[in-house]
Amino acid sequence: MGEKVVAGAFDLSDRQRYRGKLRECLTGLERLLEEKRFDRPRNLMGLEIELNLTGADGMPRMVNAQVLERIASRDFQTELAMFNLEVNIAPHRLGDRVLDRLAEELRTGFAYADRKAGELDAGIMMIGILPTLARQDLVSANLSDVDRYALLNDQIVAARGEDFVLDISGVERLTCTSGSIAPEAACTSVQMHLQVTPGRFADVWNAAQAVAAAQIVVGANAPFLFGRELWRESRPPLFQQAIDTRPPELQAQGVRPRTWFGERWIDGPLDLFQENLRYFPPLLPICDEEEPLRVLADGGVPRLTELVLHNGTVYRWNRPVYDVSDGVPHLRVENRVLPAGPTVVDVIANAAFYYGLVRALAEENRPIWSRLPFEAAARNFDEACRHGIDAELEWPRPGRYGGTARTSGVHLVREELLPLAAAGLDAWGVAAADRDLYLGVIEQRCRRRVNGASWQAAVYHRALDAGLEREAALAATTRRYGELMRGGEPVHTWPQDLP
Repeated sequence: MGEKVVAGAFDLSDRQRYRGKLRECLTGLERLLEEKRFDRPRNLMGLEIELNLTGADGMPRMVNAQVLERIASRDFQTELAMFNLEVNIAPHRLGDRVLDRLAEELRTGFAYADRKAGELDAGIMMIGILPTLARQDLVSANLSDVDRYALLNDQIVAARGEDFVLDISGVERLTCTSGSIAPEAACTSVQMHLQVTPGRFADVWNAAQAVAAAQIVVGANAPFLFGRELWRESRPPLFQQAIDTRPPELQAQGVRPRTWFGERWIDGPLDLFQENLRYFPPLLPICDEEEPLRVLADGGVPRLTELVLHNGTVYRWNRPVYDVSDGVPHLRVENRVLPAGPTVVDVIANAAFYYGLVRALAEENRPIWSRLPFEAAARNFDEACRHGIDAELEWPRPGRYGGTARTSGVHLVREELLPLAAAGLDAWGVAAADRDLYLGVIEQRCRRRVNGASWQAAVYHRALDAGLEREAALAATTRRYGELMRGGEPVHTWPQDLP
């Protein structure tokens, strides 16, 4: 949702022209791929992290515009609601001490932003879903004052034609309705980018899909919404339902949701862009003046603006990205699986696990996607979101006879995936000290069976046992989380009690 758009009304001719431009863009992308115009391998990665603003009481603070004015850095931007921010980290080349450099950049940036937020009696909170959010916080009046958010809300609401229904059953059940997409703002995530060549794209995307469940097993951090304890990672069901343009009739017909895991392994990047045009009606039919095929005919590189904008309104957990840098096009896989937090060390550990694991799996002689049915990968993702660190996953059996078996997620990570991640980081040229430090954090989470979600749930229940009412227990858990987050030690070391 980072594209700059201007709010306005659309008519039938706008949508017809936009569809035509989308087809032109897709043809342009096909020609760029055929002509091998894309950037050479550069081993570039990048991070975006969505953040919350809270007061000393742990409650959300609707002051992102004022905080951004004080931060005065292009690295920090608005997000959907007034209590959200996003920080964008410049691309880095994978290798050497890149993980430690990223950690230091994030610590410095967060400390500065936190000080500036403090001038408004607010602070930065890095968490998947803020436990203290209430339904009245997530209404259209609290959307950020940015044209693209108002326009996106209007178009999704119009496409659905009725209130959005949230119905999530986990430890407890939440049912409610919303007249806007504002509840989606509760979801704050880490987006990890990896620039890849077209020839490597399918292998990397397929690998990322296969390991999405394992990412959630070790990284879940969103067990609460609107005062209810739901899934260990409640962002996926919330995200899907909060922007679901399908009324019940279209859901019954099998129309695909715009928040989507997918339904098959792919053979190349064009598969995903084609699916996005085939399955999802445009939400923001805004046409650019560029004529992509004319630009190609003149020897230039088109921005494919309409395709990029449409792609940004299909919320895959692993999203394809087309971009142009210094006049050269490139492709990225954007991994959107993980929640924010709990600490900088935890975020970088999650990144080390992901980048290492994807590299190793993408280069295996017998690819994981040739041994694991896509439907099993999708079930794994659902299972991991529901149960987090306690999830059981379906995974290929070792040996030549094939087949899959269910296994403890933490056992799978410790015994099979962490060694692969280590080998992948070695292949990237990441320093052994960084590799061991950050993968060691993942290993300790598995040993202690602790991640952000399990810590939140444990502390919340201890607060209830101590006699606090539900809202007070959630607020106390959030305040304690904030204290320990600022302390910087990884979540598996946090004491599971209130001071």
